[in-house]
Amino acid sequence: LTAGQLLTQGRQTLRSIRPPTPPRRLFLPRAVAAGASLAATAAVGYGTATTFRGPSVKRVTVPLAKLPRAAHGFRIAVVSDIHLGPILGRAHTRRVVDTVNRTSPDLIAIVGDLVDGSVADLGPAAEPLRELRARHGAYFVTGNHEYYSGAAQWVDHVRELGIHPLENARTELPGFDLAGVNDLAGATEHAGPDYDLALGDRDQARAVVLMAHQPVTIHDTVRYGVDLQLSGHTHGGQMWPFTYVAEATNPTVAGLERYGDTQLYVTRGAGAWGPPVRLGAPPDVTVVELAALRA
Repeated sequence: LTAGQLLTQGRQTLRSIRPPTPPRRLFLPRAVAAGASLAATAAVGYGTATTFRGPSVKRVTVPLAKLPRAAHGFRIAVVSDIHLGPILGRAHTRRVVDTVNRTSPDLIAIVGDLVDGSVADLGPAAEPLRELRARHGAYFVTGNHEYYSGAAQWVDHVRELGIHPLENARTELPGFDLAGVNDLAGATEHAGPDYDLALGDRDQARAVVLMAHQPVTIHDTVRYGVDLQLSGHTHGGQMWPFTYVAEATNPTVAGLERYGDTQLYVTRGAGAWGPPVRLGAPPDVTVVELAALRA
């Protein structure tokens, strides 16, 4: 053998007996991947716990120019997107009802997406809604998920539970009118929102609060001179990356904003759709307190 060949064989022999050590360039990516996996697991666990803990209470004051002094301080508990289903069942309903009742509201507004399933399957889960308490009662409008679950049956069922459905309808309350329109998804069943039916013959001198599930209806609401629209649907984005979708498809994702002479309040909702996980958008029940400008 030549000297060069002997040197090559020696190097090969040394490589074969040297214990393998992971290259530094592999250690760092593996450590990062492991850390990311742990962080994701922790985030999902936290988001799940947040959902099952139930909604917290938010409070917001909304001044209305037409509201009389006698109605100053009228409190509406706004709850949306309860999403009763296979995961969020009767215990979830109980948490929501207890949270609402603790606020002692004057009125309860349930603005859609109550269920993800039929009355036959979820009727028992909805039963605690019968215990909602407010001086002027509880009212309900449909959300898009009601039309995936049998909207007509659910409208009848919530009425049996003592809740008043507003299907493109309006009722007079002390100091203001409360109106409700069906969800846009109802158009597939020839039962979509009808603003003329709900608002067409109202007294324009009275303030009106409109229950409408989706914030995107705000532009129709403005045209009808509504003072305040109460909505849900967005879940406040629920969790990343759905926050980007919610922001791209809704004029307001959460909170109070003004559109011309109309104000829009969007609650983040009390439940969750899909995975029962909420990150950065905890569930809420909002107490909207109406204020007269000359109280």
